[in-house]
Amino acid sequence: MKIEKYRHPFIFYGVAVLVPWTLWFIMAGISHSPLWDRQSWVIFGSMLGLLGLLAPLIAALALILPDKDMRDELKSVCITFKGIHWMWWVYTFLFPFAVILLAQAVSMLFGRSPEQFKLVEKFSFSAGIFPPWFLMLIAPAIEEFGWHTYGTHCIRRRFNLFTTSVIFGIIWGIWHMPLSFVKDYYQNVLVETGVIYSINFMVSLIPYLILDNWCFYKTKRNMLIQVVTHLTWGYSMEVFRTHPDSKLIHTVLLMIFSVVILIKERKFFFDKTFDSGSIT
Repeated sequence: MKIEKYRHPFIFYGVAVLVPWTLWFIMAGISHSPLWDRQSWVIFGSMLGLLGLLAPLIAALALILPDKDMRDELKSVCITFKGIHWMWWVYTFLFPFAVILLAQAVSMLFGRSPEQFKLVEKFSFSAGIFPPWFLMLIAPAIEEFGWHTYGTHCIRRRFNLFTTSVIFGIIWGIWHMPLSFVKDYYQNVLVETGVIYSINFMVSLIPYLILDNWCFYKTKRNMLIQVVTHLTWGYSMEVFRTHPDSKLIHTVLLMIFSVVILIKERKFFFDKTFDSGSIT
């Protein structure tokens, strides 16, 4: 991988953040106005939301596709599975559910109900004209093919993987912020539940991305694994009747696991040199 090719972080993040912010704040204004009672405006607002979601992907493709080496890299990470240990598939499908179930079990020590382990009858948020399950299905692919095909690499070009994960986590949190104002969207539901839960979501992105980037680079940047991992993390947080306090515990567990990985993989995270041949 020729990481020096990913040299336009300000162009990528300028488009990937400012365009969604503009579209999503317009959508937020509409969602809290009488216009939201009219189906045509709900459709219009939902399209603004989708365009905002697509902005990082469009920016990434605009920067990648003109360059043959970057096109080849994108193709390679989509179709190459050689050398990926089977345990990464176990991690991808099972670890996210194991963490939230453990968080719920711990919460019972603080008096939370075992009802949390039951499956929900419906999702906790809405998404305009899009069913929540549909948005949770397509969002991981759209986000990952934008953020992890260009966004992560253009930061990694300048920093070690730990710093990259922290910077990316802060930017990704900023990117999500306008959704806190869109009526009944996931981030808005968190704010309505309690500010601490909204803050918890932002804080959780850092340990989540340490674990996520660990998996990403260890699996040779395989995009299918990346998309499925994102999807399973998202669904694990929605399919159970999880008490909001359990999500606070979930973040603490993520921090513990991420610290363990940082200690175990010190060189991998803190060596600034990028050697794609060593990432196996």
